[in-house]
Amino acid sequence: MKIQMVDLSSQYEKIKQEVNAGIQEVIDTTTFIKGGKVNVFQKDLENYLGVKHVIPVGNGTDALQIALMAIGLQPGDEVITPTFTFIATAEVVALLGLVPVVVDVDFDTFNISLESVKKAITPKTKAIVPVHLFGQNADMEGIMSIAKEYNLFVIEDACQSIGSKYTFDNGRQVQSGCMGDIGCTSFFPSKNLGCFGDGGAIFTNNDELAAKMRAISNHGMVVRYYHDVVGVNSRLDSIQAAVLEVKLKHLDEYCANRLKAADYYDAVFSKTDKLIVPTRYTKSSHVFHQYTLKLSGVNREGLIKHLADKGVPAMVYYPVPLHLQKAYQDSRYKAGDFPVAERLSECVMSLPMHTELDEEQLEYITSSVMEFLDN
Repeated sequence: MKIQMVDLSSQYEKIKQEVNAGIQEVIDTTTFIKGGKVNVFQKDLENYLGVKHVIPVGNGTDALQIALMAIGLQPGDEVITPTFTFIATAEVVALLGLVPVVVDVDFDTFNISLESVKKAITPKTKAIVPVHLFGQNADMEGIMSIAKEYNLFVIEDACQSIGSKYTFDNGRQVQSGCMGDIGCTSFFPSKNLGCFGDGGAIFTNNDELAAKMRAISNHGMVVRYYHDVVGVNSRLDSIQAAVLEVKLKHLDEYCANRLKAADYYDAVFSKTDKLIVPTRYTKSSHVFHQYTLKLSGVNREGLIKHLADKGVPAMVYYPVPLHLQKAYQDSRYKAGDFPVAERLSECVMSLPMHTELDEEQLEYITSSVMEFLDN
């Protein structure tokens, strides 16, 4: 079987009848926008996450933008986010006329550095957007403590971490995206909970913010044709909701399958000092949206080419930190300012990670990697 970074086809085959029936129901009822399957999925996700409000939207980027619009920031206000992440996090900040303030990350977990956050706070700082990268939560207890001290909003980017849980010092467990003021996720097809197109959602336990975000996502309307705030048009369509309704029932199983694959990788790669396996943060479960190694003294391009020749895909997330991206060049930042992120961008490599990896594939992938290291 061809090895893929994400095998959506094999996953679909296992749930084909359920998914097809759900899609057919949408077509038969012609409830394509709002209502129907969207309402069912919304309630199911609220129950799964243990959160009061889920607002389904068009995609994860929209979720982040609507969240920032809802907290009432003004042009020039500063929003802190990590420099080692996907561009969308800073993109929505810039689009709204806010100031993205990027900070360094922790080498072990890839997640936002609390020390860097503290150093970046100014009188203009209004929010922190931690990114739970690759499927593991950032240090939310520390982030929430900083936010409380400085009266800042916290918007969690949980686009890669749905299904992961964070454990506070008092033993309380909370689902990823449900700890800050607002959480955001993406249902892009390759995500742990992915639909068959674009989709996203926003989570909150705050009734006022929930009402405002629902209005913003629907052109600023509460009552039809009465627009109370400036809004956008961002909706999860019913066909995507039908797919997600089915997949949500399997999410814990999907997470367990990813963890099993990660355990296999770890067992093999821990035997060499040329590879650093992903750190498992003690306060967070890991749902392995990506399985990302750090290479030590290894020619990354050579290894990726070797794997490609063997039919094994590999990816680099993310080769250029935000502060070095052409679109976000800023006189405040230069190469060398965020040494951890810059080092990670030069040494990380991600291997295939999905719910359908079997032991034969894992053995082939790991042996192909070790073959290169041994030469």
